[in-house]
Amino acid sequence: MPSMLSSWTKHLLHCTLLVFVISVFEIWSGGVKLSADVQNTYNFNPWERYGFIWCFMLYLLRCLTFLPLPQVLLNFGGLTLYNAFQDKVILKGSPLLAPFICIRIVTRGDYPQLVKANVARNMARCLETGLENFIIEVVTDKSVGLPVHRRIREVVVPKSYKTKTGALFKSRALQFCLEDNVNILADCDWIVHLDEETLLTENSIRGVLNFVLDGKHQFGQGLITYANEEVVNWFTTLADSFRVADDMGKLRIQLSMFHKPLLSWKGSYVVTQVGAERHISFDNGLDGSIAEDCFFAMRAAKEGYTFNFVEGEMWEKSPFSLWDFIQQRKRWLQGILLVVHSAAIPSKTKIWLALSCYSWVTLPLSTSNLVLARYFPIPCPAIMDFVCAFIAGVNIYMYIFGVVKSFSLYRFGVLKFTLCIIGALCTIPFNVIIENVAVIWGLFGNKYKFYVVHKEIKPLVTV
Repeated sequence: MPSMLSSWTKHLLHCTLLVFVISVFEIWSGGVKLSADVQNTYNFNPWERYGFIWCFMLYLLRCLTFLPLPQVLLNFGGLTLYNAFQDKVILKGSPLLAPFICIRIVTRGDYPQLVKANVARNMARCLETGLENFIIEVVTDKSVGLPVHRRIREVVVPKSYKTKTGALFKSRALQFCLEDNVNILADCDWIVHLDEETLLTENSIRGVLNFVLDGKHQFGQGLITYANEEVVNWFTTLADSFRVADDMGKLRIQLSMFHKPLLSWKGSYVVTQVGAERHISFDNGLDGSIAEDCFFAMRAAKEGYTFNFVEGEMWEKSPFSLWDFIQQRKRWLQGILLVVHSAAIPSKTKIWLALSCYSWVTLPLSTSNLVLARYFPIPCPAIMDFVCAFIAGVNIYMYIFGVVKSFSLYRFGVLKFTLCIIGALCTIPFNVIIENVAVIWGLFGNKYKFYVVHKEIKPLVTV
């Protein structure tokens, strides 16, 4: 969108486009019927035509499409109620008065060059932004050989280390940092959790500073985008445009309005107060070791801690291959399922997460409606058709918004920018297939395996 437009003008245009896309899809799909002929299309008794059992199954499968409704409403609310195109984040206080911040990066140590390069870039960005009271801490299973620096700390997790509940993988590393003989932070200090490929921006640092200076909430999270600098895999990057919209919609409204992670949050760009993090801990056994971020959020909500949205975006890369893309989704599904089924989290805390999770688990059944509705049509109440079309329309628009938010019109030009939007929409059917594969594989595969996607581009070797 042209830079001469104000942020609120951009937001108004975005909201208008959202309503337009939903309206078009409502009319095209029959959610809104404009003529009497269309309204009488399915004027027959399905119980007589299909028999009780098959008709019951058809209606049950149709009802499954309503499971995503809570998160769709949150996405719609988040994308419309809050300015989606805010200008530069303005500091609300002096960085000199900010509490101590530890930027903590967790890695297995498989990509030492990537870690060292990103530590250097993030260090430079922090200093450029005026951050003073901070340290960058890398927690790794294998030494990555970071340079000696007063603002850099490398923590190697011993192979012999075991948590009290047997937590594994990233949870184990994060818990090691909280042990009394390892932790160097005070309870009033703050931690910014990053993945090894996460890059800070000036806006995100300012957003974190505003969050910790405010100090009203113990946990926070912000937006991550995936189309910055070099795009390694266009398909996965365009498919991840949905995640960008998800951050600006569902994540933003649940943390800004309700101050709770109703439907969980991500594992990167996490801001925590040390005392609160140590109280919750990452020592949550095997069930909390696959989607450690989700389990942690649910436990924090259970204990009554509050959350808020952090302004400013950070940068990451989408998976480099379709194999990694599927594996990533599979692990997320398996990890969230373990959280939903864990007796350690009360039902009232995870009810909305459970609805969201089961809408994902039943995706293969919901997708079957695309075929069944064609060959076995059933008459449905008008409100049912309207809501189904609304859910689909919002989800389609999220790909469009994700591209608009991720890609720069001036960097790509009008033609390439438009092609990116079209490309994102074209990934939808393939993304649905991939998500279905991930669901089926996740349900029947090993649920206690933590797959780490490839993070480093191997340079071409010339002979």
